[in-house]
Amino acid sequence: MAVYTKHPAATPPAAPARETTRHLMVRAYCVLTLFAVFAHTAVYNLVGAVGAVVVIAVLTLASLAIWIPAIVRGRPSAFRWRRLPWVALGYGTLALLSILWSKWPGATLLTWVLLAAVTVTALLVATLLTWNEIVRALSTTLKLILALSLAIELWVALVRQEPLLPNFVDLPEGEIDPHLYWVRGNLFNDGRIQGIVGNAHTLAVMCLFALIVFAVLFAAHARRRAMLVVWAVLALVLMLKAASATVYLSIAVVLAVLAAALIARTAHRPGQRRTMYLVFTAVAVAGVSAAVLLRDQLLALFGKSGDLTGRLEIWQSVWERAVTRPVFGNGFSSPWVPWAPGFDGWIVDHGLTVFHAHNMWLDVFLQLGVVGVALMALAWLALTWRAWFFAVDRPRWDLDATRAYSPLALLPLLLVTVLLVEGLAESAPIMLWGWLLLILLSFKIKSAPLIGEGADAPASTPPTRARRVP
Repeated sequence: MAVYTKHPAATPPAAPARETTRHLMVRAYCVLTLFAVFAHTAVYNLVGAVGAVVVIAVLTLASLAIWIPAIVRGRPSAFRWRRLPWVALGYGTLALLSILWSKWPGATLLTWVLLAAVTVTALLVATLLTWNEIVRALSTTLKLILALSLAIELWVALVRQEPLLPNFVDLPEGEIDPHLYWVRGNLFNDGRIQGIVGNAHTLAVMCLFALIVFAVLFAAHARRRAMLVVWAVLALVLMLKAASATVYLSIAVVLAVLAAALIARTAHRPGQRRTMYLVFTAVAVAGVSAAVLLRDQLLALFGKSGDLTGRLEIWQSVWERAVTRPVFGNGFSSPWVPWAPGFDGWIVDHGLTVFHAHNMWLDVFLQLGVVGVALMALAWLALTWRAWFFAVDRPRWDLDATRAYSPLALLPLLLVTVLLVEGLAESAPIMLWGWLLLILLSFKIKSAPLIGEGADAPASTPPTRARRVP
């Protein structure tokens, strides 16, 4: 017969552990730094070149002030320096050394400082946040970009009712090239919108990132799933209004990679994946071949000319300069500093000096030669390799081989896919948010290969003192 006792053996119920105020502030600061990198052009258009430098400098110093003490006292196990992305950091070191032979040393030093600041931000986020927190921080950052983009487009279209120049400069007399505007006010007409980032293509990429992050959170049964759907609809509308052909291509490739990853997860026998990889390779070769053969029709479908909207001329000019120094390049500068003598007036589009090669591999070849291309290729190859197996391998650290997959594990692979496609027509993957994602994802996958376990376990909250009952 069971006997009721006032002294049960089980642990008495307690409230769930809460995050410390310090950690909540760190998470909020990480969102601020991510926004400053992902929407750097918005900061530049708002406060100018000098103001943007001051903002980046202040945030970097604050990041170091938070990061270094956290490593020493807070979570020393989270920073595994042996698992740093050494190849990518080697590329950054080569970029600094290139000041010795650079044709534009001032631009090299200035842009390397920006690269170092972004690297510090990426390492800060990867060290202090778990995988779940990183996804939530990216979600919040992208929501801010979407909301501010909608707000500024509505304000320019309905209230201001005329285009907006950077730094809120008054419109001059006479004709002005539309490419100089921060926001053109095309929200309710057939034109493309630029949003808070001031560039239609960049806004489209941010919308695609947002759709990926929101979809992953939705699949992971995050809270407020209905609001995630609302945000996703907003991202889709803004992306369609931004109308970027490169982003449309990225969507097709992302869906193909997602399907391949989900199929690879179904493998149960050792030889199954080998067969799958052969099929995936055949499909990829067929798809690329069809795209090459039908390139004119595809370009016409997306409203692009045969010269890829002037990119062929840009690539030709960059190649002619790059081959003059093929081994170590002409000197690092990502982006190209438009007022530097080596770039000022070199390649001009719509009256503006072009600030990158519109192809990350050609850009790296121009700046750091074959050596730089090799380092960059190894860095992206290593990240792609790890992101693939991070997505398709079942989480396992003991004999249990039946644990469920986490939808969050797909996020690095899908983001890397977007960046690699982006690198074919833009240079974004080697600077600012592209470089940040390279460092962040590379370091996080290597240091925390299991979501929610081991090095990725949430920081423990300090034990509370038991109060004496009077």
